[in-house]
Amino acid sequence: MGFFERVYDAVRRIPEGKVATYGQIAQIIGEPRKSRYVGWALHSNPYRGEVPCHRVVNRNGELSGGFAFGGMEAQRHMLAVEGIEFTDEGTIDLDKYRWNA
Repeated sequence: MGFFERVYDAVRRIPEGKVATYGQIAQIIGEPRKSRYVGWALHSNPYRGEVPCHRVVNRNGELSGGFAFGGMEAQRHMLAVEGIEFTDEGTIDLDKYRWNA
């Protein structure tokens, strides 16, 4: 299985109401130094609606400025619908919402 497919497989497992970081996904698939490539894979996600790439955020709990399917506000809305709350700074509390894979 190729790198992108391994990313999609890992991201499919993130449960509703939880998030993972790019680095966390890279670790899960055994490529700890490739968090930027995880971002590229998600930007290229051909499985819209099947791979919940909106559940992947950066290491600071910040949303992706380049969210592929509607921008940052769409990503924020999708996460809020799942019950994820944002700090006053607009970030996600990773201690509370990070997926424990």
